[in-house]
Order: sequence, then C-alpha cells, then structure tokens
Amino acid sequence: MGTPSGSGVRILRAADRTAAVWKNGGGVTREIAAWPEGAGMDDFGWRVSLAEVAADGPFSAFPGIGRTLTLAEGAGMDLTVGGVRRLVDERFAPQDFPGDEPTDCRLLAGPVVNFNVMYRRGAVQARTAVVRGRPALAVLPGETLLVVALEGPAVLERPGGAGSPQDLAPYDAALVTGPLDCLVRTTGRAAVVRFAPTPS
Repeated sequence: MGTPSGSGVRILRAADRTAAVWKNGGGVTREIAAWPEGAGMDDFGWRVSLAEVAADGPFSAFPGIGRTLTLAEGAGMDLTVGGVRRLVDERFAPQDFPGDEPTDCRLLAGPVVNFNVMYRRGAVQARTAVVRGRPALAVLPGETLLVVALEGPAVLERPGGAGSPQDLAPYDAALVTGPLDCLVRTTGRAAVVRFAPTPS
C-alpha cells in the first residue's frame, strides 16, 4: 500500500518536526508522517499532523479526502461542516468528517491542538483510536500503524521481550510496518492510526 518496505518500527521524534504557518495565519501545522514519504498536499495517500489552532476561521478544503480530528489540548471548537454544526469539546475522542466540505471553526475558549489524520478516499482506509493501558496491536501484512503519544509518554514493546522497548515522549510517534505484533504501554493517552489499502 505504500508503506516502508519490510516489517519494522521507525521512531519519529517531535523535536525533529518543523512548523508550517497556515496561509490564513490562524494556526501552525507540524507534519508527523505522510505516505508516500515526502508527498505534498496534492498527492499524499495519507497524512498525519498536529495542528495548533490559534484563531477562528475556515479550514482548508481537500477534495476527495477524509479527515479524522482528535482534540488533544484546549477547550475545543465549534465547527460548521457543510452547513451542519459539529461541537468538538471532548479531548481524545476521534471525530470523522469529509475534508472537502466547507468547514468553519470557532474556538470555544482559546487555542487548541488537534491531532489530524487525512487520507485519500477510494485508495486508503484509515481508522483512528485513542488508547491507554497496555493494549496489544497486531499489524497485518500491507498495513501500517502510526502510534503517537498524545498525553504523557508511551512505550512501544515487542511481545516476549523481542527487541528493545521504544520510549515515546509526548507527541513522539512510531511508524510500524506489518507483519508485526507489538504492545503500547501508557498511563496517559496514545493515538493508534491503522492504514490499509482500500479493497479493490
């Protein structure tokens, strides 16, 4: 599907990301990962980022793109998506909506940080969950898993002690390519995004 070749784990540190200021000046985005690697805004299959929203205003439109937005910091947003109101005021609760619908944002009480997953409909399936504790994750052949520490640190482990545990500081990520089994351990919250090709 468009994942790194072979199974394995790649750590993506938050400290290595650069900030891109929005065209309308209302926020800043830091890309966590995208496929194909290095793809731009017009040709990605999937893209995951953290967006700091500092002001009210419209979201950019992305034709043919599905979005999953998870509030990570702040009080939340009052969105209008395609003329329909969507209140996003619960942290760590993923919300799906179409990226090509006109979307306007009003902040409820100051800036927020959103965990943002975008994927090209018809080519890629993406499912976002927020976990805590010590869930086991099975990554199948052809799948890619992105694990991001959203609240507090997390640890990525291989069952049976295979390999060294990978420590994830807040907003660090692990890109896991299947086939591979792993465990995520966190007392906070971690996002787990599973990408797979859309069945033909």
